[in-house]
Amino acid sequence: MKIRQLFFYLLVVAYFFACTEGLNRTDFPAGFVFGAGSSAYQYEGAAYQHGKGSSIWDTFTRIHPEKILDHQTGDVAEAFYYRFKEDIAVMKEIGLDSFRFSISWSRVLPKGKLSGGVNQEGVEFYNELINELLYNDIQPFVTLFHWDPPQALEDEYGGFLSTNIVNDYHDYADFCFKEFGDRVKYWATFNEPNTFSSEGYSTGNTAPGRCSSYEGNCTAGDSATEPYVVAHHILLSHASAVKLYRQKYQASQMGEIGITVSTYWMVPKYQTVASTEAASRALDFAFGWFVNPITYGDYPDSMRALVGNRLPNFTEAQSKMVKGSLDFLGLNYYTARYADDSKSSISANLSYTTDSHVELTRFSDVNNSSLPIEDFLSDSLRQKYLRLHLSSLSKTIEDGVDVRGYYIWSFLDDFEWEFGYTYRLGINYVDYSDGLRRYMKHSALWFKHFLEKENLTTRPQLLYSQ
Repeated sequence: MKIRQLFFYLLVVAYFFACTEGLNRTDFPAGFVFGAGSSAYQYEGAAYQHGKGSSIWDTFTRIHPEKILDHQTGDVAEAFYYRFKEDIAVMKEIGLDSFRFSISWSRVLPKGKLSGGVNQEGVEFYNELINELLYNDIQPFVTLFHWDPPQALEDEYGGFLSTNIVNDYHDYADFCFKEFGDRVKYWATFNEPNTFSSEGYSTGNTAPGRCSSYEGNCTAGDSATEPYVVAHHILLSHASAVKLYRQKYQASQMGEIGITVSTYWMVPKYQTVASTEAASRALDFAFGWFVNPITYGDYPDSMRALVGNRLPNFTEAQSKMVKGSLDFLGLNYYTARYADDSKSSISANLSYTTDSHVELTRFSDVNNSSLPIEDFLSDSLRQKYLRLHLSSLSKTIEDGVDVRGYYIWSFLDDFEWEFGYTYRLGINYVDYSDGLRRYMKHSALWFKHFLEKENLTTRPQLLYSQ
């Protein structure tokens, strides 16, 4: 090794030791799970190979390339379908306890239904993925739905706009529990259903790209009703799958099942009653939209008051089934937003995005996709975020909050939905211009040292895949 390279590596190691000083995994309870996340469409690639059927994202990126920031698709993504073994080797090197991935519904059931046939190649892929994780002492955490329902069901009856989806999702979940549940102990029924419902059916920014003409550039949709209808059917699908798992599989498979919801912490923009109430409403319309029914059996009062008869009703039996339908709650969060009472006048153009009568101020997104590789690898801001966040999380647990695990988003740079490949949120860099070569970012190395029980001086290995 050249003297200059050796000096660089020594500096990196010294920096990691300084950043992790006073904080490591022993600050968390025994059994606390540290992992990283992914999703099928964002990672797998092989979109039209090995028997996989089309999902609504396969369709969306072709029909609406203008809605993807770089006009790209997930056809290849990170080719995780072909390269999962080498990626799992790095998960083990970093020291992950668990890896969260989603199953592509249309990869195992191309037509969305058992009657349409099972794609055995897809089933075998997930079996190999699960087995490889377990072989490396990494616990699989499986999400059944991460925004990519089969296009066949969209064509047949409108997907989640129809109550038909509840039975088909139930059968799909049953199939997955039966095929993989002997080894999978953590199931999430849905990931970020609130974002899927609002972005896909109110603004039209994501698949299936539906909205009212006054809300966005969509060819069909109703921003005033469809987000609520879709969310309602998702809740019924979720509750049906949880009921199935508890009655048929949980006793023998000894797993847990829940749901993962996203939110932002809402901060009153001003120290006024109006801003404070706006922050509360904003949380109701984001987080409470799904968590309130699962906790109490119905939507938040603020939603009932503001949305009126556009918000669907649960029957007594449905409310009873939805209430308490989780063993754990997954929470995805990114940053905070300032909330204030909406200054705009009420108009006939009703939409989920304006129903809460809240104005949100968000941080500007930065498109830094043109930076050189070296700048991406040296992601000091991500390291600072991880250190400060985990420190706060440790204190929160000490205060009595029952938190069982933490999953970084994301393990690899990936296809970030409407932002394409312009956002690099992984702790591992993917070089899309050079055969999808992977490089550990400094945040991955920081996490590795954090997870080590003892700080051993090792030379960072930046490149891990040819």
